[in-house]
Amino acid sequence: MPTELASQPGGTAPIQPDGRPAPEGNPPRKESLTAQRGDRLVLWGAWLVALSVVLFAVYLGWRVRRAAAATPIPPTSQAAQPVATSTAAAKLDVGLPSMIQDSTVQSISRLAELHTTIPERPRQETITYTVEIGDAVFSIAKDFNLEPETILWANYDQLRDSPDALSPGMQLRVPAVNGVYYEWAEGDTLESVAVKFESNVDGIVNFAGNKLDLASPEVKPGQWVMIPDGQREFQQWLIPVIPRGQAGVAKSVYGAGACPGGYTGGAMGTGFFVWPTANHTLSGNDYWSGHLGIDIAAGVGDPVYASDSGVIVFAGFSSQGYGYMIMIDHGNGYQTVYAHLSAVSVYCGQDVYQGGYIGATGSTGNSTGSHLHFEVRYLGGFLSPWYVLPAP
Repeated sequence: MPTELASQPGGTAPIQPDGRPAPEGNPPRKESLTAQRGDRLVLWGAWLVALSVVLFAVYLGWRVRRAAAATPIPPTSQAAQPVATSTAAAKLDVGLPSMIQDSTVQSISRLAELHTTIPERPRQETITYTVEIGDAVFSIAKDFNLEPETILWANYDQLRDSPDALSPGMQLRVPAVNGVYYEWAEGDTLESVAVKFESNVDGIVNFAGNKLDLASPEVKPGQWVMIPDGQREFQQWLIPVIPRGQAGVAKSVYGAGACPGGYTGGAMGTGFFVWPTANHTLSGNDYWSGHLGIDIAAGVGDPVYASDSGVIVFAGFSSQGYGYMIMIDHGNGYQTVYAHLSAVSVYCGQDVYQGGYIGATGSTGNSTGSHLHFEVRYLGGFLSPWYVLPAP
């Protein structure tokens, strides 16, 4: 008997062949497939939306990085710091206008300098320096970037213009600039002092170290004043030229080493000179207007040689600060002097020859350390030894 499908009157529920209604929840196959397709479409739509959001975020990030890379940043620029508002404004809830920066404006910010360099200012005050062993007027002046004359002029009461009068422990005045450091005397005026030291009134008044009233400058007796670029003549403390002939010198004036002269004939100089020591470097004073010779570095007892041939006209102690000294008359207008010796190995009237041993170096007389003071004189005047000695 063929199977028939029937439905209950007034309903739509399916009827099984045996006449019973079909169980609920088991819809026909066609409706189940349609539902499954709808679920898949919803799932795919959600994935597409999520993927679009991710791609859009990546795109925005790329645009931001590209814009940042397109804007040049100076290498010395720093990140802008937030502007701090005052506590009072914060309490009152007062809004400050925001700062709008124009990215098109190019600028260079100044980096903070952690170590500040203080410019070196010139000294204006006169200071005191204590002489040490081995010091010389020339070396002290060089250390303070001054001319040696300035040191002598500032300390006339102790040195009396003699650079050889230094002694260890001596207190020297060291001015700030070159010139004459002068103690004002009774009756002095700005005009008279300016003329005396070949300077000018404005230079004296305007020098800050003098601390003078520019409107009404007044200097009291006993006050020390700096005369910038001032100068004066030196008082020379020297053994005069002693000829091999009749000299007429007095040992009481020049010292026990002075020779009476009257030597005829004798060895003659060649006109060419050699170094009087094995060492050819300076120690202390060079040749200048206040020191008419050079100080050659040497230890106590180093040999001293005759720079050229001649006759001995001084051999012994000098009373002019030279200590033990030797002078040679070369018979051709030249004389040479060797001072501050520790030993003298020649005698008055003796013939000596170039390169021959005549004594030993030391630190006798006015000297702060062992060296050889060497002078060259010509026709009664002084000549720089650098003009006659061979290059060291």
